[in-house]
Amino acid sequence: MIMALGTAWILDGLEITVAGSLNPILQDKAALGMSVTETGLIATVYLVGEVVGALVFGRISDALGRQKLFMLTLAVYLGGNALTALTWNGETSGLVFLYLTRFIAGAGIGGEYAAINSAIDEMMPAPYRGRVDIGVNGTYWAGSIIATLGTYLLLDTMPVSWSWRVAFLIGPVLGIAILFLRRHLPESPRWLLMHGREQEAEDNIAAIERQVEDSGQQLAPVDGSKAIEVRPAPAQGYVTLAKVLFKTYPQRATLAATLMITQSFLYNAIFFTYTTVLTAYYGVAASNTPLYLIGFALGNFIGPLALGHLFDTWGRKKMIAGTYLLSGVLLAITAVLFNAGVLNAVTQTIAWAVIFFFASAGASSGYLTASELFPMEVRAQAIAIFFAIAQLCGAGAPLLYSALIGSLDDPSVTRLFIGYLIGAAVMVIGGVVAAFLAVDAEGKSLEDVTMPLSAVSTRPRATG
Repeated sequence: MIMALGTAWILDGLEITVAGSLNPILQDKAALGMSVTETGLIATVYLVGEVVGALVFGRISDALGRQKLFMLTLAVYLGGNALTALTWNGETSGLVFLYLTRFIAGAGIGGEYAAINSAIDEMMPAPYRGRVDIGVNGTYWAGSIIATLGTYLLLDTMPVSWSWRVAFLIGPVLGIAILFLRRHLPESPRWLLMHGREQEAEDNIAAIERQVEDSGQQLAPVDGSKAIEVRPAPAQGYVTLAKVLFKTYPQRATLAATLMITQSFLYNAIFFTYTTVLTAYYGVAASNTPLYLIGFALGNFIGPLALGHLFDTWGRKKMIAGTYLLSGVLLAITAVLFNAGVLNAVTQTIAWAVIFFFASAGASSGYLTASELFPMEVRAQAIAIFFAIAQLCGAGAPLLYSALIGSLDDPSVTRLFIGYLIGAAVMVIGGVVAAFLAVDAEGKSLEDVTMPLSAVSTRPRATG
């Protein structure tokens, strides 16, 4: 299940890395001859597509189930990405087609997030939910590494006019293989139960328990005091979600929104302009920029895997606040070094890898927070709405930072230095909010963290 569903993050990491790596290539007249601003707009359109996809498919996921969305969202992504490779030129008509296909691909990935994070959290044992969720979200950077190696080989062995087209097909090739894995995934038993499909939920749980016991594990009996009586109700929409966010759990809503917005701004600002910075400020050849991305991606990939278990042992509040604050402080220090001119392409990459070792774990915890702190009936929609808010706030970051850089021939150090300080401050804000509002959800079942809306038992509901 983790392999089949976690690929949503791998595909997104692959997709964004391919686009980022190809920015300098797409500016080549042998490719599409786009300007820096036009290539920055590719990222923005893709992110807007993710927003629309998350909102549309998040609603469908809560209404029709997680399983139905697994195949649909992946198919949308595959189609959009394959069409991108068919862009014919860099003139107006070609650019409109390019942006449209990036929007479609983004919509597919946005829809994946809402359904998949919900399913993973609903299927994981409570003591391991944090590390699994954060680790899966961190596989975004496994996709980034695959894309980096792939684009480097393509740019090194193929002419510019064809290499970028083939690079956009790396994701669909991987996605087609994942389609076969997803065909055999079960529906979330929690979702089934909340929709009155009790027997199917029992059958799914029984199958899971048999596999666990066949592997030699012993399952302790469930404490009867944990029982909850639920009365299945019609699917809840965004009106119900608004009541949950603004009336029942306003502090949790503030926390989730802050974490998602701050990490989205930082990542979109830094990552989408990464290769442009290497070429403009450090003179790295466009064909060599993927090599530097590997170091950056490794830091992001290792961080969630190395730190994830601490979110279950040390606790959510300490780790969320700590990773956000530390990454913000480290980025501010790196900005000062950048402004002083003491960094080169290698040391800049090392600095970013260290910063995002912590920032990656923190960013992953934002998705965990949006998923586990809200009722089962609106979980996917909650993820979708916070993801949408975050991406809308972060979608302009690539354009902003591209504008701060200016032209490749005469990039501005001072303006980008200020931009890096802004990014650092944004992450510090996220850490401070987490220090006050984060919920100690570690080791608790989802129902102990948040009672379902359909519960009719007398167990008290959490508020705030």
